Amino acid sequence: MMRLRLTPAQVFWWIVFILGVLYFFLPLLATFLFSMRSQPLFSAYTDTLTRGDFWSSLGYSFVIGVITIVISVTLVMPTAFWVRLRVPRARPFVEFVTLLPFVIPPVVIVFGLLSIYANKPISLTTVPYGSDLLLVGAYTMLSLPYMYRSIDAGLRAIDINTLTEAAQSMGAGWTRILVQIILPNLRVSILSGAFLTLAIVVGEFTIAAYLARPAFGPFIALIGRNEAYTPAAVSIVSFGLTWLAMGLIAFLGRGSRARVRVAGAH
Repeated sequence: MMRLRLTPAQVFWWIVFILGVLYFFLPLLATFLFSMRSQPLFSAYTDTLTRGDFWSSLGYSFVIGVITIVISVTLVMPTAFWVRLRVPRARPFVEFVTLLPFVIPPVVIVFGLLSIYANKPISLTTVPYGSDLLLVGAYTMLSLPYMYRSIDAGLRAIDINTLTEAAQSMGAGWTRILVQIILPNLRVSILSGAFLTLAIVVGEFTIAAYLARPAFGPFIALIGRNEAYTPAAVSIVSFGLTWLAMGLIAFLGRGSRARVRVAGAH
């Protein structure tokens, strides 16, 4: 039998990989074991899944997340396409703007929104769905770094100049080029950015709490004040939902590659 021999570099990267797995999964395992201390067994999970406020807060965050994804894609995809096609010199500036949510803390964002839109002449916090609109706007800003880089990576993988010229030669306008040609080729990239955005929306606490919205993040913080094992079970359930979303990405993107699509452009 042949013995598997690893080079020092391979041994090093295996050690890094194992440490990374332990770093991510040991806290998860500890959280699961803590949730299992509730009596009777699995009572923390049954209590979580039968709570009406659990599903209402999760549903609210999901709806806000979907709206945020639609707005983000509508803003980012045409911008990234136009920058890469016509004004590539503006790309560093656009990247800098999309990185600002990493620099500005969420508490600063929400206080800025409240200071502007809680008073006249545009008092959104006093009208129906006004605070929801502010929440979507804040989450759209938070999603920019992830959505822009996902879409920009997808645009780098396809020849947008050739696709655009071919579509224009067959009489397609800009809207048709974006919707019927560019968008289908960015399916996997948009899905990646979309589920990253959804994960951020579901787990975000600061902005939703200061805007007094019934989101999932404040719900977890609220039950953590009064209960011991249920918050751990909620964390495990939310982690499972995140993995389910990532599995959906893999399923929808399975076997897909960047393909030249000019069908329907004529």
